[in-house]
Amino acid sequence: MKISNWAAAVSLLGILGGCASDLIHVKPGSESVALADPGQVKGCESKGTITVSVLANVGFINRSVKDVDANLLQLARNGAVDAGGDTVVKGPRPDIGKRTFDIYKCRP
Repeated sequence: MKISNWAAAVSLLGILGGCASDLIHVKPGSESVALADPGQVKGCESKGTITVSVLANVGFINRSVKDVDANLLQLARNGAVDAGGDTVVKGPRPDIGKRTFDIYKCRP
């Protein structure tokens, strides 16, 4: 009986880890926020910087870096909408699950 409880707990954590990406809210307008390289924003107006973070681990299950980065980018795009920006540029990532983005207004 103990093995089946342990297997159920592992399954639940796996499901929760897979669903974590679905928990990030997609703010209206964020789908039009571009991801650019630093050299592409030279003529743009800076709207500030945002540091975002998400869970990189659910229990003892490590989420994939790809999924974590996708969540971080979505949060940055949401923040750009709030700041009046239309473009984000990746900044430092001190840890998996945390990243800084610069926000710019590049389009009229």
